[in-house]
Amino acid sequence: MRNFGTPVTLEEMEELGREAIAGLPDAFREQLGDVVFAVEDFADEETLRELGMENPFELTGVYEGHALTERSIEMSGTLPTRIRLFRRPILDEWAERGDETLEHLVRHVVIHEIGHHFGLSDDDMHALEDMADR
Repeated sequence: MRNFGTPVTLEEMEELGREAIAGLPDAFREQLGDVVFAVEDFADEETLRELGMENPFELTGVYEGHALTERSIEMSGTLPTRIRLFRRPILDEWAERGDETLEHLVRHVVIHEIGHHFGLSDDDMHALEDMADR
């Protein structure tokens, strides 16, 4: 029989995200630099408003900052670049899908947000995810 425990905590999901980052190819992981990584239960109202979203369950993660391909020296003094994952929407999507592990879904969200950091296309993000799965 399968045992069901309590849902993952913020800290446990952060660990899953950090494991996803650790699984990236060296060339990508080394270029993350000072990107701040955090996990919260939901996006705040301001973030949802900025993205034109009303339902907090629709947002599993967000990249905040400028892609490496868009940075310039004039950007010094700006807020730190960060990747935020949202635990409850991720858990909700995981439960609704029922066709993949939580680890894989968290890795997918992390890599998608990291892709924004590098200015990658969706196809490039999928290729990066495939590389991280190895």
